[in-house]
Amino acid sequence: MMAKSGRGGLDLPRGRSGMLGRGSSTVSSDTFGRFSEAFARAMGTSGFLIGMSVFVTIWLWWNIAMPKEWQFDPAATNFTLLTLILSLQASYAAPLILLAQNRQDDRDRVQIEQDRQRAERNLADTEYLAREIVALRMALEERSAQGVTREVLRAELRAMLAELRDEDPAEQLP
Repeated sequence: MMAKSGRGGLDLPRGRSGMLGRGSSTVSSDTFGRFSEAFARAMGTSGFLIGMSVFVTIWLWWNIAMPKEWQFDPAATNFTLLTLILSLQASYAAPLILLAQNRQDDRDRVQIEQDRQRAERNLADTEYLAREIVALRMALEERSAQGVTREVLRAELRAMLAELRDEDPAEQLP
């Protein structure tokens, strides 16, 4: 018999470890997913696009119009720092947007399944009610074939309604 050790066998997965380590310092996937959705929503706004355009315009204007001593990303170096910043932003934006889309797809899949189940229940309810209406029509036709009048049917229905309400049927008649 094998002695138990702190590590599992080959058939057991290892615990998660990564750059953030173990324990309470790890970021849950739901928290990160909510962050990615907020990030994707913010990047998809006109405010972000206008703000980014203003930022790049000011950056370019500063590094073209200001004296050489004040320029931190001169045009002579083809705005290398600006290119690096925009590339870094794009390298983070693409995976975060894809993660947000995947989470939305998962929510859509769940919603579609719930809608399908609701439609099935509605169909079953509708079929049940249709069968009940047919049964009532058949019963009414059978009663009318027996010579039962509307007044007799009304009296019976009132009696049944009173019974359902636990009331005296004589009180219901006008």
